[in-house]
Amino acid sequence: MSTPPFLTLPGCARAERLVTARGEFAALRAEPDGPVRGSALLVPGFTGSKEDFIGLLEPLAAAGYRVTAVDQRGQYETGGPDDAAAYAVEALGADVRALTELLAQDGPDVPVHLLGHSFGGQVVREAVLAAAAEGPLPWRSLTLMATGPGAIDPAEAARTKLLLDVLPVMSLEEIWQVMRQMDESSGEPQPVLEPAVATFLHRRWVAHVPRALAVTGGHLVAAPDRVDELAAVTAGALPVLVLSGERDYAWPVPEQSGMAERLGAHRVVVAGAGHSPNAERPAATAEALAGFWA
Repeated sequence: MSTPPFLTLPGCARAERLVTARGEFAALRAEPDGPVRGSALLVPGFTGSKEDFIGLLEPLAAAGYRVTAVDQRGQYETGGPDDAAAYAVEALGADVRALTELLAQDGPDVPVHLLGHSFGGQVVREAVLAAAAEGPLPWRSLTLMATGPGAIDPAEAARTKLLLDVLPVMSLEEIWQVMRQMDESSGEPQPVLEPAVATFLHRRWVAHVPRALAVTGGHLVAAPDRVDELAAVTAGALPVLVLSGERDYAWPVPEQSGMAERLGAHRVVVAGAGHSPNAERPAATAEALAGFWA
């Protein structure tokens, strides 16, 4: 899971609940001091939340972008029903389109840039494919961050399958305690977290909807490769950026580079970052995003 570098919102940002045609979503929103060059919708990954993007809010707002980071349905402060259909990637893609419709109310002079991190990248891909079947795409650009063409790496899939096996018989609190014990007994050095961040990670984990974890985790271990379909609808219509760190446990970096080639996409590798460049190297990531959006 991504670990936010801090939790205190910058002065340009606030927490909100966004009301869309598909329900309410918890969000963090940042506003530029000066002219608005565009709007950005940031969609987090599996077990993530809007806080994964907290380090991007201030630098992107300073670059002139109105930024909206959300909890997907079933994540942290958005919540959701105990209904598997609500968390299918098609349904989550429809949520992204509803959020886009809300942001697009700012008018044509404030174009919307779409970004998905990790599992969120496959959700925004679904949103783009569904929108393309109906008409012109409503976004100015698409960024796929630390995501891949299909299923996650086999080693990570094995770990995800362990979670899927225990979700029906253990509470999220019990699973959390087991994960902590596994980390401590792994023999690998563990990061030293600020107490507030450590408390947040625990609180976020137990707030997820178990059914959402089960469905989205199941998608990750068996996701189809839809890159060629995406390439067909974005070519000449939607600029694409594939951004990653130098290493990635979920999808190997060469696999992400191959995806960028198939999409004819711009490619950025953020030095010193792993699976979450947004949280690990936010300044460099924000610089790359603002440059691409411009």
